[in-house]
This record gives sequence, C-alpha cells and structure tokens, in this order.
Amino acid sequence: MDFGRIINMIVNMFVRKAVNKGINSGINYVSNRGKPSGTSSGPDLAPGARDAAKRARKAARITRRIGR
Repeated sequence: MDFGRIINMIVNMFVRKAVNKGINSGINYVSNRGKPSGTSSGPDLAPGARDAAKRARKAARITRRIGR
C-alpha cells in the first residue's frame, strides 16, 4: 500500500467524522427550532421529533453510502 493511499484513508476518516457532526448538529438545530432552549433537551423531546431525527440520520447514512 503506497503512502498516498494511506493519507487518503486518514483524510477520509476525518472528513467523515466532520460531516457526521455537522449533520447531527443540523438535525438537532432544526428539531429544537422555535422552542426555548431549556424545554427541549434530551429526554424531554417529543417522541415524534426524536423519531424524525432518527429517520433523518438514517436517510443521511444511506445517502452517503449510495454516493460512494
């Protein structure tokens, strides 16, 4: 395995982590929008919002997998 390929694998790992973090923070921002910051944290989220966030994360994962 050549050096360029190893560097590419490492860079892809960091980019993947950054994209996942961005997607998760964006989903959390949208699901909490319009509510006071103290009322919608953690287990206080409505079950519908939690399920929608879970489906959005799953759809993002599938989309990334298809894009490979």
